[in-house]
Amino acid sequence: MQASTRAKLRGIQERHREVERLMALTETVSSPGALKKLGREYNQLQRIVDLWSKYDKAERSLNETTALIESETDPEIIVLAKQEAANLQAQLDSLSGQIEQTLVPEDITAHADAVVEVRAGAGGDEAGLFAAELFRMYQRYAERKGWKADLVSVSDTGIGGIKEVIFEVSGEGTFTRLKHESGVHRVQRVPATESSGRIHTSTATVAVMPKAEEIDVQVNDAELKIDIYHSSGAGGQNVQKVATAVRITHLPTGLVVACQNERSQLQNKVKAMEVLRARLWDAQLRKQQEAISADRRAQVGTGDRSEKIRTYNFPQSRVTDHRINYSSHQMQRVLDGDLDEFTDALLREEQARKLAAATVGA
Repeated sequence: MQASTRAKLRGIQERHREVERLMALTETVSSPGALKKLGREYNQLQRIVDLWSKYDKAERSLNETTALIESETDPEIIVLAKQEAANLQAQLDSLSGQIEQTLVPEDITAHADAVVEVRAGAGGDEAGLFAAELFRMYQRYAERKGWKADLVSVSDTGIGGIKEVIFEVSGEGTFTRLKHESGVHRVQRVPATESSGRIHTSTATVAVMPKAEEIDVQVNDAELKIDIYHSSGAGGQNVQKVATAVRITHLPTGLVVACQNERSQLQNKVKAMEVLRARLWDAQLRKQQEAISADRRAQVGTGDRSEKIRTYNFPQSRVTDHRINYSSHQMQRVLDGDLDEFTDALLREEQARKLAAATVGA
């Protein structure tokens, strides 16, 4: 094991003790958000500390066995000691690989829920219909994973399509597994209204942001402009008589978030604030990580047909992710929410890049 890796592990042991001390403080115990955050860090550090302890124990045993081999004269004992040394070396190699994996820095958003925005791009009515299909795909994916999907706001086209929809997905691993969906999705198919059978190309953009907790993003109420208005569309007497829809404007950035899907003004305000925090946190993270910022701009783009991360080709029943050159010919299954083959492949690619970067920096 390299000296730099050992130094990292000693630093992790110190941080592990520090986090343990911080979790016992009265001010931490009285703050559920802070306690939750420190608890997650403690659990992650505990895994590394446990592996390092096993490695240290196996390494000391190997040193003792090697010394025995060098000093022993009995041939039978030497044979047994060499077998033991080989087993210990294999154990050390395995533990070293596990430690390298755990030393890859965990994203600050690793345990965050997701806020997803889907918008119709180029292609007119067909783009709106495709955006609606993507929305249903993510709803079904959430159902398959046992996640909860909550609608924040939706603007439809009136013919079954969607101009824009914002929804939250909560559950273990939601943002981690959904974040690579950000970008332009392209569909190639013959619209129902196309009499000549010509294939049309349309797009929809997807943006996935980590849902921020109050401890992650502090919002000053004095910097907010809050408007209350009547919800639009069907909704019964509650919509007709009571103004429950909420629009929040963050004055320093100009960000505007509206929510009208809940039945009370308070619920709509809570949802709108969650989306606002997600957008502010996303902006902070992109400023902190210039490379990620560049990647995100390249992925999301403007919605033009030439910018794409994934293509859904109906005539060939094929879905292709252009970032990893991966295709599936089970398009209907994918649209029904079976996204794991794509998310797994994208996560493996991300992990490989992180591991390579960590190895170079070691």
